[in-house]
Amino acid sequence: MIKFSNVSLVYPNSTKTVLEDLTLDIAEGELVLVIGPTGSGKSSLLRLINGLVPHHTGGILAGDVSVDGVSTREVKPGGLAHLIGIVGQNPLHGFVTDTVEEELAFSMEVMNLAPDVMRKRIEEALDFMSLTTLRSRQISTLSGGEQQRVAIASALVMHPKALVLDEPTSALDPIAAEEVLSILHRLVHDLGITVVLAEHKLERVIGFADRIVYINGDGQTNVGTPSQIMQTSPLAPPIVHLARALGLADVGLSVRDMRRLTETIRENITVPSQSAAQKSGKTVIDIDTVTVAYGASTALNKVSATIYENEIVAVMGRNGAGKSSLLTAIAGVGHVTSGQVHIHSLESSSLAGNLRMKTVGFIPQEPSDLLYAQSVIKECHQADKDNQIESGTTLKILDQLVPGISYETHPRDLSEGQRLGLALSIVLSSNPKVLILDEPTRGLDYEAKKILTRILIEFAKTFNRAVMIATHDVELVAELATRVIFLADGDIVADGVTIDVLLASPAFAPQVSKVMAPAPWLTVHDVIAAIENQP
Repeated sequence: MIKFSNVSLVYPNSTKTVLEDLTLDIAEGELVLVIGPTGSGKSSLLRLINGLVPHHTGGILAGDVSVDGVSTREVKPGGLAHLIGIVGQNPLHGFVTDTVEEELAFSMEVMNLAPDVMRKRIEEALDFMSLTTLRSRQISTLSGGEQQRVAIASALVMHPKALVLDEPTSALDPIAAEEVLSILHRLVHDLGITVVLAEHKLERVIGFADRIVYINGDGQTNVGTPSQIMQTSPLAPPIVHLARALGLADVGLSVRDMRRLTETIRENITVPSQSAAQKSGKTVIDIDTVTVAYGASTALNKVSATIYENEIVAVMGRNGAGKSSLLTAIAGVGHVTSGQVHIHSLESSSLAGNLRMKTVGFIPQEPSDLLYAQSVIKECHQADKDNQIESGTTLKILDQLVPGISYETHPRDLSEGQRLGLALSIVLSSNPKVLILDEPTRGLDYEAKKILTRILIEFAKTFNRAVMIATHDVELVAELATRVIFLADGDIVADGVTIDVLLASPAFAPQVSKVMAPAPWLTVHDVIAAIENQP
């Protein structure tokens, strides 16, 4: 169905090749997962499939890529619209109309399909993607999971033979992510559609993949089954690292497999009784009955909470629960209908200029909003100047977080993860009293998340800072957060130490806790430490 024949790709001014002599055949009805470090070229490989690379992005391409026998060299991307459906990293960037039904009709109108054909295909897509009740809704009012389903439906109405998705679950809560992946599974098995997707959160998708293409960042690729690739891959979900740490002969790729493989170990471990206590100290953030409403819709309903120094607080909940509204209210940059937020006794909405920069560091869901210079090096130099710190400080943080970025690259040309790393470096360099991050792991691989975790922990402990993150990444929360605030429909429904809140929710529990249940362990480190401390 999709064929790569001795494909090599390099971008102008790049110091490394993206792909080097890749030969790969992807069959009809196969689900192929593309993995690799942040910025290694996963998105480039996906764009090769429909000709966006090199027709629109430039680059030097050797070899040939063909889809259903059609070479991408011979036709422009628009000429492959009937064969390939594309869903980008951020669905909102791809929408061109206002309502769900209009969006589904748009691409067919461009292709000048007959009205009766269009109507039939729209109804089919609405039913298949469970969007019937949303057909007249404004796309801007939909949750992240709903928008992702609309994006997939917009591709499906063209009856493509292949569907290409770039990090389809990166912005979704675990429940919405499972819903989208189940739909992709049905597309493969019921309709025989070929699916190629890139994803960092392997714990979510690896069980659905037939094969994995691992791009290691220097042009080389490894192709094999999930079991084959996970034997040696440095990028692996927590349960694979657990299997390695326990010295298991086999690598389990699902919680069920790992529970079977660890049955004897679990039976022979004595679990000591323990209770986690909520810590308190000096108040840093005081949230007092904050209500946020947009017209008739209430995003936050009289929310109150106190955040203390040295705390790393994860704000969790389904898409649309009110997480971003809470963070923007705390940062003083969002709309607040009633109530107040104070940071070190200062009202956050009144902070301005240098005082704001030194008090609150805020990174929104779109880190590009903070970037305006013409190159990475200029962004870093400007941050050093603005923050009145030693030249090179911001660049040093960036090299720690996302190494290997070309300093002369324009921020718009960076991958999602690299842009986030750049924005985070700029904010961290100002050493704010409070750090607020909205979905800080979108586009980051496991190694980058590990570095981010270490940096945030050091930042909170060393400088007695408070850190707040809104995230769907339960594995990050298990490793990083000291406390979890769980939102639902604008209300706080749980607030406590991380282990208590995560273990109380099957949907939001990390993989290791599911494998080792009922033992109260969240991470691989917890399990190994418990085994080593056995009497």
